[in-house]
Amino acid sequence: MTKPLLVPVTDDHIHIDPVNGRGLGAAKDFHRAGGTHLFLVSKPSWSFGITPAKGKDFLPVFEKTLSIARDIRGLGLVVFPVLGVHPAEITRLSGGMDLARVEEVMKAGLDVAARFVARGEAVALKSGRPHYEVAPELLEASNRVLRHALTLGREYGCAVQLHAEGGPCADVPAMAREAGLDPGRVVKHFATPETPLVPSLIARHEAIPALARAGRGFMMESDYIDENSRPGSVIGPKSVPRFTRKLLESGDLSEEAAHRIHVETPSRTYGVEIRLP
Repeated sequence: MTKPLLVPVTDDHIHIDPVNGRGLGAAKDFHRAGGTHLFLVSKPSWSFGITPAKGKDFLPVFEKTLSIARDIRGLGLVVFPVLGVHPAEITRLSGGMDLARVEEVMKAGLDVAARFVARGEAVALKSGRPHYEVAPELLEASNRVLRHALTLGREYGCAVQLHAEGGPCADVPAMAREAGLDPGRVVKHFATPETPLVPSLIARHEAIPALARAGRGFMMESDYIDENSRPGSVIGPKSVPRFTRKLLESGDLSEEAAHRIHVETPSRTYGVEIRLP
């Protein structure tokens, strides 16, 4: 294993998939590279050959996520599960189902995910809207699903991770406040620096040194997909610890900034404890 860093190293958005990908092998890579904590995000239903027709059809996806989380903890890593409904489900499901029914199914899937938050088995919900252009009626329905997720975040006292279009998502803070959820608990996954939400930046993002020097609160992620058909996509499981180490060694990241990225910001956003063993 690589020499441990003096701060925890947290990947804010990673998938580990023992069915379609490397599974524990990818988690071991993260650990060996110096990673200590990860937010394990549930994959879309289609990753497991599921076409949901009702909310409880998402249950196997969530159970698989929690099962691999238990296995990863056996490696000595701290795992925080994030469960929810991928916003692209609206496109896939609307091909064979009335849009109003698709919206109901997605909201019901989020209700199922929220029950795991209530039981302390997950720390946050995943939602959002398509990151690609869709018809206006699909976008409107997606925003209603997103509002439901934000409302659940308020009801269950948890953060919400957003998968959405590139850019700031400048309308979402108002949506969160209308739902009664602090926008400081809404994370923009694969963020750009200008977002008013909590940014989770891809670990290789060129703005990280400047944002860190400016004292900006943000997190780092790999968005590793863990599918054998797309090896290393988006970036590999070693990426967050490797980029963190590289930036620390080059002086582009201070230990104080690294602590803010990997400990303070995720702890505050998700309401979890992050510390070295």
